Amino acid sequence: QDKEKLEIRKLNDPPSAETVRDMIKYARNVIEEFRRAKHYKYILCLNPDSTGLIELLEICELSLDKMGAVFEDSNVYMLHMMYQAMGVCLYVQDWEGALRYGQKIIRPYSKHYPSYSLNVASMWLKLGRLYMALEDRPAGVKALKRAIAIMEVAHGKDHPYISEIKKELEDH
Repeated sequence: QDKEKLEIRKLNDPPSAETVRDMIKYARNVIEEFRRAKHYKYILCLNPDSTGLIELLEICELSLDKMGAVFEDSNVYMLHMMYQAMGVCLYVQDWEGALRYGQKIIRPYSKHYPSYSLNVASMWLKLGRLYMALEDRPAGVKALKRAIAIMEVAHGKDHPYISEIKKELEDH
């Protein structure tokens, strides 16, 4: 699946191999820079209104804009930065922003990961909880049920996580 995971945007004038190589190098560097910045800023900034967290989100958004000129949204480098951006949005309680990123992530995750991947289940769980928090119960129920279906295979039907999610569904 390497070709799918490193998918390049389909353009009238396709990027050269050198442009693609340069963008991969940029993506790897920005991911490493983000890791260092995240570690540093999370230690310094325990306040959710911190400018450090906004800076982290800006790193994600700027890199997504730049990489998006060459890479498809399903490209693993794009997905990595979207996941990081979603994490920052969750941390600062920007539920709409987190949901936007999660909605972009779920389809490629479902394609790249095996059918019963806990990474996919985890994303469905996050999406379900975001939909519920934003009072979109039908979408929330659907997403949580998708998470449960995967988790029942991966963990077994009697796992406490599954009981907890089913209780969430009943309580909403």
